[in-house]
Amino acid sequence: MRAVGFDKPQPISAETSLIDIELPVPEARARDLLVEVKAVSVNPVDTKVRASVENGQHRVLGYDAAGVVKAVGPEVTLFKPGDEVYYAGAINRPGTNAEFHLVDERIVGAKPKTLSFEEAAALPLTAITAYETLFHRMKVQDKVSGAANAILIIGGAGGVGSISIQLARELTDLTIIASASRPETKDWIKSLGAHHTVDHRSPMAPQIAGLGIGAPPFVFSTTQTEQHVADIIELIAPQGRFALIDDPTQPIGISPFKGKSLSIHWEMMFARPVWQTADMIEQHKLLNHVAELVDAGRIRTTLSETLGPINAANLKKAHAMIESGRTKGKLVLSGF
Repeated sequence: MRAVGFDKPQPISAETSLIDIELPVPEARARDLLVEVKAVSVNPVDTKVRASVENGQHRVLGYDAAGVVKAVGPEVTLFKPGDEVYYAGAINRPGTNAEFHLVDERIVGAKPKTLSFEEAAALPLTAITAYETLFHRMKVQDKVSGAANAILIIGGAGGVGSISIQLARELTDLTIIASASRPETKDWIKSLGAHHTVDHRSPMAPQIAGLGIGAPPFVFSTTQTEQHVADIIELIAPQGRFALIDDPTQPIGISPFKGKSLSIHWEMMFARPVWQTADMIEQHKLLNHVAELVDAGRIRTTLSETLGPINAANLKKAHAMIESGRTKGKLVLSGF
């Protein structure tokens, strides 16, 4: 089968940073599905893994896919051949940038019926990350007494921010404040349902105070967290809940969080499949829930650009765009 891989960390501009390769088609065992991949999207985690792998350690990237089940393992109960699915996969297994891919059924959802494969491939990783952060980690459904009924989402125009805004708007009664720094990204987050926008390139605490709604008890940082810690501590309500998903380049001192009795929640959406947790089927359930919301017209795909077929040249373009830090929504490739 055709696939795109790499065997050493290199700048994405290097000729062999990603290469087209041929691999044998894997066999479905236990609770695995063998999926014929129709479309994939690219996430920051792809660029991070590409930069960190050991020399000579061959690897296929890709942590978002939509496709069709071709075969199932003997213990599979949730899907059958012919089913259309979407999922993110697991970071400790070969990725989705291949014609065929193995994935545990417990982290797979039924593809939204109203979406194309390309539109569906834009959703899984970011939807899982956003859903788990909002409802499983921060538990935004549980109010913080005396605080504003509001959430701040830092980096609202990115992939995770884009779906977080929609989930918060559709599934909660929170006032949604989202950050963006350019006119086009501010327009984007408003179109997704943000009630207010702030510019994260300037101090956010006075901007939020100026809204006159009080201190938000929930703050979700999706990017460049180390640049915003002091600001977050100033603007968040006492006994608030702070969540982050990025990988700060410098250690974050958490002592200042004590003064307001703040809780810190670090979301890693691969934790359930990597550690085979007893509740990993929650990802199957939440992906099905997201699909229902999409099909009901309550949430839309965050696909922003389709870059052509799945090959090394197009994936290199996608990685370069992700590394620029200026993308909005999701980048998708489809077909081989």
